[in-house]
Amino acid sequence: MTTAVRVRGLTKRYGDVQAVGGIDLDISAGEVFAILGPNGAGKSTTVEIMEGYRTRDGGEVSVLGTDPNRPTREWRSRIGVVLQTTNDVAEATVRVIVLTTYETDQDIVRAVEAGAAGYLLKDTSRADLLGAVVSAARGETVLSPSVATRLVTRMRAPVTESLSPREVEVLTLVAEGLTNAKVGKALFVSETTVKTHLLRVFGKLGVSDRTAAVITALGRGLLTR
Repeated sequence: MTTAVRVRGLTKRYGDVQAVGGIDLDISAGEVFAILGPNGAGKSTTVEIMEGYRTRDGGEVSVLGTDPNRPTREWRSRIGVVLQTTNDVAEATVRVIVLTTYETDQDIVRAVEAGAAGYLLKDTSRADLLGAVVSAARGETVLSPSVATRLVTRMRAPVTESLSPREVEVLTLVAEGLTNAKVGKALFVSETTVKTHLLRVFGKLGVSDRTAAVITALGRGLLTR
């Protein structure tokens, strides 16, 4: 059977954080393949490297016979990708409107930052949806009223909150590679409490996973290396 994806010795670091530490895998054409693991295990990073949206530090990767580090337009046209977030929309040829039930600040901002032309909720009427498509095609930005309100409120809000001492402790241990369970054991709290602290950290930093939280906190000087 033809091999669609071949990975050997894949590695990726974010500063002092080892996100991916030597992955080998083969995916055959037509195979459904899932990458499972706890938060911070490097799943998203691995997939993004295979998609060509993140460069690797080491190892070999071949997807459909092409190195994702050297993608061509023809290769990109064969890759179907739904990213968590991206700033790389230079090659986008369509305008995208997000139609969803989610209206948290984080979801909205991530969609807009990724280049979405609009963000509508699923209770939008058929007439308004059609109008939004036409407006987006003209190059306009379309937002549900409640979404627009949330964005304006966010823009007027004070600068990002600082992390509490306990949140810094939790994130520091995460940066050292500890799982939620091990962080809880080290701090004498339950794994559920650790997850609660991390969710608050994600919200304050505007991220959605452990790796991004560590990188962002290091970049803002909230953690010491």
